Amino acid sequence: MHSRSIEQWTHDHAFLGDKHDENERRTWLVVVLTLVMMVGEIVAGSLFGSMALLADGWHMGTHAAALGIAAFAYRFARRHLGNAHFTFGTGKFGDLAAFASAIILGLIAVEIAYESVLRLFTPVPIVYGEAIAVAVLGLCVNLASAWLLRDSHEHHHHGHDHGHGHAHAHDDDDDHDHRGHHHDHHDNNLRAAYVHVMADAATSVLAIAALAVAMYSGWAWADPAVGLIGSAVIASWAFGLVKTSGAVLLDVRADEKLERVIRARMEVGDDRVTDLHLWRVGPGHCAVLLSVVSDKPKQPAIYKRRLAGLKGLSHVTVEVETCPH
Repeated sequence: MHSRSIEQWTHDHAFLGDKHDENERRTWLVVVLTLVMMVGEIVAGSLFGSMALLADGWHMGTHAAALGIAAFAYRFARRHLGNAHFTFGTGKFGDLAAFASAIILGLIAVEIAYESVLRLFTPVPIVYGEAIAVAVLGLCVNLASAWLLRDSHEHHHHGHDHGHGHAHAHDDDDDHDHRGHHHDHHDNNLRAAYVHVMADAATSVLAIAALAVAMYSGWAWADPAVGLIGSAVIASWAFGLVKTSGAVLLDVRADEKLERVIRARMEVGDDRVTDLHLWRVGPGHCAVLLSVVSDKPKQPAIYKRRLAGLKGLSHVTVEVETCPH
């Protein structure tokens, strides 16, 4: 077989989201915006002796670090797209970054809860006007960042199929027909960045409300009490992010409905699926590995065609065996 003939059967493992480059640019913009805000608050706090500005500035630095992880994940995945060391490409690198960001978010929640408990038992004097101004400024930056990182759905746009048995079938499946199963996958890396800015925005909103109540009612405990509520909300978001990104990293069953559709399409006549593995390899991309046993096995290409039109299947491997009895 000539090298040119072999090349037509080969393929890449580019399992990045459809909007990978756009999401990368948006994340870098938010990183820059957050860093500018952080430096501005730290410089102003140092010049004017404001502890509120200094504290919020360093707090913004924590979020900038987490957002930086998301931005570098996009860059790494893009630059190493063709690196053969990554068996199924770099599509899951964003989920790794999302998992790390979720851990950082959880630590921030613990920090806020700890500081709130300390202030409940040992109140500290608060300069309300300045603190509210800082919270409002932070909220404006967070809302702008949230708009930049607004929700984005990833859609499957191409696929690669493999058939293994007595023959091999390799083909690119560009069928965009909406027959059968249709499923959207979120970019967990973008979601992690979004959750970070929303967590900071929620903290700012709660802080403004608590400071206003404390300023007009004299209830100094309102600020740390609301801090505890905010930490619980942030911890909940962090847990959800750990759960979704961790599931991808551990190759948890990607989509039970899609799995049922695949099994139903493959089990025709005497054909039976004896083993089926479906996992996510990138935003909007799933890989499936299945074994088919039959009294009268067909060519792998025939089994491949049965899965045509299913959205999200970017890498399909079919093993065909003859039933011994």
